[in-house]
Amino acid sequence: MSFNPETRRLSVGMDNGVVLDFIVSEDYNKITPAHTYQAHGSRVTAVLFVLEMEWLLTAAQDRSICWHCTESGQLLGTHRTAAWVTGLQFDVETRHVFVGDQSGQVTILKLDQNTCSLVTTFKGHTGSVTALCWDAMQRVLFSGSSDHSIIMWDIGGRKGTAIEMQGHNDRVQGLCYAPHTRQLISCGSDGGIVIWDMEVERQETPEWLDSDSCQKCEQPFFWNFKQMWDSKKIGLRQHHCRRCGQAVCGKCSSRRSTIPLMGFEFPVRVCDSCCDSITEQERAPTATFHDSKHGIVHMHYEPTRSWLLTSGTDRVVKLWDMNPVIS
Repeated sequence: MSFNPETRRLSVGMDNGVVLDFIVSEDYNKITPAHTYQAHGSRVTAVLFVLEMEWLLTAAQDRSICWHCTESGQLLGTHRTAAWVTGLQFDVETRHVFVGDQSGQVTILKLDQNTCSLVTTFKGHTGSVTALCWDAMQRVLFSGSSDHSIIMWDIGGRKGTAIEMQGHNDRVQGLCYAPHTRQLISCGSDGGIVIWDMEVERQETPEWLDSDSCQKCEQPFFWNFKQMWDSKKIGLRQHHCRRCGQAVCGKCSSRRSTIPLMGFEFPVRVCDSCCDSITEQERAPTATFHDSKHGIVHMHYEPTRSWLLTSGTDRVVKLWDMNPVIS
């Protein structure tokens, strides 16, 4: 669903591919059918109304994106995708639409009145994209995934920076951004509500290095038959330090530490030398954690009141006053 409070337009995507438009009354006690869009041939997975353009963007499991003119009801254009779309965000200034899909890929398209062109694609998730959030002020895109992670993509900075954040133990179900405090709110199937401080200067996680032996003690890994034979030693399992990215054995990376500035709010594997060099200040958390006490499947944030609405697998809808934590 997509609801615009200014026009009180409620757009609802259906399992049969149809998108229904309603007008909600001022007292919110009545909805009046306004228009029916025969948009797709299968279940609608994303709906987004863009007031400034008078466009309705929709996506479905038929691997297509459509955009309609809401004034005339006319279909303006369609675009085929490689995998079915799970999230849409739109930037009014540049007419870029951000598309998250089931394969874990994020695609940027440039939409015009009747045409669509591919700008770029990028992939950082190992699971499907489950949530997207666009900060038009900072020109930053946030994506959440079934791999439990959140990635902050620096679109406007043109540096290709991608910051990973780990704060959930299950699928990320929703993302929203509070621009006045520069805080990101994420909700997950684990019931967690995480408030991320986005004013801190975060660091990219390093790429994992390849090696046939431990880069600390030089013991061979189990596939390095030649070194095992020459040294008469049994091969070891390979691990990676989350801080420096070096390939290390279990003995040289037996400790765990949080690295909040790299997005690791939970303890992760680090090599012994990195663990010794991490200061207590560097271990200071950059997020706060709250238990919703239900597995969240959908969320909506109202920034003017700092209210957060969550619905869960327990069929319960909860309304949260976020003022004490969004400040």
